[in-house]
Amino acid sequence: MTLVASEVDDARLQGLGMYVALRGMSDAGHTHSQVANELFGRLDSELFATFDADELVAYTSQRPRVTFLGDHFAGYQTPRLEIYLMTDELDRKFWLLTGVEPDLKWDRLIAELLGFIEAFNIDLVVSTASLPMPVPHTRPVGVTAHGNRKDLIENISTWSPTVESPAGLTSLMEIRLNDAGRDVVGYSLHTPHYLAESEYPAVAVAALEHVGAALKLALPTDNLREAGRLIDTQLAEQLESSTDVRQMVDGFEQRFDAHAHEHERRSLLLDEGEDMPDAEELGTRVEDFLANIEDTQDWLNNSENGPFPGESEQ
Repeated sequence: MTLVASEVDDARLQGLGMYVALRGMSDAGHTHSQVANELFGRLDSELFATFDADELVAYTSQRPRVTFLGDHFAGYQTPRLEIYLMTDELDRKFWLLTGVEPDLKWDRLIAELLGFIEAFNIDLVVSTASLPMPVPHTRPVGVTAHGNRKDLIENISTWSPTVESPAGLTSLMEIRLNDAGRDVVGYSLHTPHYLAESEYPAVAVAALEHVGAALKLALPTDNLREAGRLIDTQLAEQLESSTDVRQMVDGFEQRFDAHAHEHERRSLLLDEGEDMPDAEELGTRVEDFLANIEDTQDWLNNSENGPFPGESEQ
């Protein structure tokens, strides 16, 4: 790790929280690129530490992007793994670990991160992931909450399985942090599998909601909410024109609703004893909580959605 700014002894940087948002295998709906665009586009940031991605990334596994301009290559996008000092919309600071998920040297990297966490006495580490699931886009984004802070995970999950799955850096980091006696939680969000390869703003909004509530931060989501409304309109048009897709979504809705009625769930945005509001009311509460937020921004470089899986181009 290379510290860009060495202010380890600055008392103002002690005891902050850290958000871990890495692009990797668990990034259905392109969640973390949307989160990064929103955070860096709306909040003040200061690059604080960098890691040597050339030592950590297997390029044949996650190939960097490059631009071809008619007769030559240009614009090589160097993989990055960095820690930023961020300032939220209410002038509260937090750490952000962002970039690509490393392929190599996980234990060595986590040891360095543990050293950073100890040096700055980071009080809580929060991570997000996004998983493709057989769930409908017409229902609130589901989540599986995990970690060692019971107050931040109990009765939050919409699905709490016992499974064996491929590990990620954040899952190993959660284990190591727990072993070291540090507070850590994660929120694995459920993205409709038929939207996993597209930018899906609703899951990015959910990620920022959970992180903001856990770390007590005011994080911007209004651009993502507006993008989500545009996508909802486009999806509704596609459902209207395809009986097969409508039947698929209907089936997902029935299973989702049956499961939801069996499990009571609370929100970190609600005080104890409050009832869960509907989606419209919850959106209003979050926007009020985040305060001083302005509108704009397109949701995709290409505003045209492709067909659903199994549906041919017209």
